[in-house]
Amino acid sequence: MDRHVVFEPGVHPRLGHRRVVPHDPVQQSKPGKRVTLVWDVPATTNAICALAVHLVDQGVERVVIESTSDYWRPFYYLLEAQGLVVWLVNANDVKQVSGRPKTDKLDAVWLAKLNERGMLRPSFVPPVDIRNLRDYTRTRLDLTAERSRHKQRIEKLLEDALIKLSTVATDIFGKSGRDMIEALIAGERDPLTLADLARGRLRVKRTALVQALTGRFDDHHAVLARILLDQIDILTTRIDQLTTIINQAIEAIPAAQAPSGIDDAPAPPPAVARLDEIPGIGLHTAQIIIAEIGLNMAQFPTAGHLVSWAKLSPRTIQSGTTTRQLIIRRSRY
Repeated sequence: MDRHVVFEPGVHPRLGHRRVVPHDPVQQSKPGKRVTLVWDVPATTNAICALAVHLVDQGVERVVIESTSDYWRPFYYLLEAQGLVVWLVNANDVKQVSGRPKTDKLDAVWLAKLNERGMLRPSFVPPVDIRNLRDYTRTRLDLTAERSRHKQRIEKLLEDALIKLSTVATDIFGKSGRDMIEALIAGERDPLTLADLARGRLRVKRTALVQALTGRFDDHHAVLARILLDQIDILTTRIDQLTTIINQAIEAIPAAQAPSGIDDAPAPPPAVARLDEIPGIGLHTAQIIIAEIGLNMAQFPTAGHLVSWAKLSPRTIQSGTTTRQLIIRRSRY
């Protein structure tokens, strides 16, 4: 019979321990008798590596870990590196039965029983290169959101100074808007002079610009605007740096590149270019798609499984005459 090891979901963040339950259906003394062993393993590299060696020596064939915050990561990565088959399971699939006591030990034992009976299914965990790419794209997304928040702070600051530039200019951080803000910071207060900094199509709105740039922008607004603009520039530099790293990371993945042509036939474009051809998907979005779902579509049995995993296929729940839609949750790290 198979020998499995299960990690229970409860981890004390201060202690850094995770409880382990080897579920061994066969005992040397009494064949067929099930024995459950429970002990604590520190969430440190050396301890986990020692655990991996022990599990390999015991002939364990599968390790099941419940997806709980980020606590499962070191166990998953280190045990997988030792050649063990590791399953990451969704917490929604292994909830305790109502009325049962809730302890770390019982959670682990319950997880072991579900695994033994084949009632669990592994969640999608991409390979290392895709995981690294995902970290890059998510960090870029976070920095982009942070830059947007700083831009909103500057717009709020201008409103506080009675500068209504956003009512005239579509993008106050374009070339014209940036020049006007820089001039305000430098001490220019004449709305006519500021309006003359307009470029392109914004020049035809000179009268409206003069009215919008008439306000009470003082020195304390200038200090705050300078700090916020510098922060925006720093974030822009970091975002551009990440974009370069992301491009290099995708180029280093063989599966993302176009295969060579056969019989002088033109080779198809790389994965990013193919996704970019879809209406509504740009280069950045194509990179995010590759980072989130990977390049091996064999992990999704059908297109419907992929759509469901991406939360694009709500589940229908009908009870009597009531029908409602429920967003499908997935185990995501």
